[in-house]
Amino acid sequence: MTQTQQVVNCMKMLGGAATFGQLNLNMDFSQWRTKTPDASIRRIVQTSDYFFKIQPGLWALTEYRDEILKRLGFKMGDPQSEHKFTHAYYQGLILEIGNLRNKQTFVPNQDKNKAFMGRALGEVSSLIEIHKFTHEDIVKFARTVDAIWFNERKMPCDFFEIEHTTDMKNSLLKFLELQDFNSNFFIIAPGYKRNKFDQEISRSSFKQIQGRVRFVEYEDLAKLHTQEYAKLRCI
Repeated sequence: MTQTQQVVNCMKMLGGAATFGQLNLNMDFSQWRTKTPDASIRRIVQTSDYFFKIQPGLWALTEYRDEILKRLGFKMGDPQSEHKFTHAYYQGLILEIGNLRNKQTFVPNQDKNKAFMGRALGEVSSLIEIHKFTHEDIVKFARTVDAIWFNERKMPCDFFEIEHTTDMKNSLLKFLELQDFNSNFFIIAPGYKRNKFDQEISRSSFKQIQGRVRFVEYEDLAKLHTQEYAKLRCI
């Protein structure tokens, strides 16, 4: 059996669509004569007509294209459908990375029923309710952030906002309200929005959080997700 067919079979086992992280974790590389099987998987998936790309780091079997997209609730060419799927997909990646790093993860109540790889985001998040880490007004405000990681002391250590279509101002205003906590702030967005981020964060109104907010491209978040899954093979 060729390596390509092995990847096809693995993806079928995973339901016809999978992240690179899931493929790396579930593939049997015992007969592969390579020291970098993860790179081999990427090459096979990215160059073979057997697969098509849905999002950075997420690929599916071309043979079942319509069925898979329907199951995922993703209509290519439909901006509303694309935005809904994309937003939930990156929320899911953030939650999984946090879980793999032994963080406690939270997603807003209004997003808990959104789908991520066959599961609801609320099932991926480790927390049902947000920790009451300070007075209620701030906690109520923090509940609206797209994803949060908490440390072992039940304090927020990382806040994430996904910016697919909006102008980032609302996200930066959220971070401004949360500036008194020893937390990291992240804007997750497509690469072409980096200039917009640089423009907004440089405004004097955001002076107090300049240097604390990081811009992370979709592609880089997907790579980080793959790297965290790869660590599981070493355990």
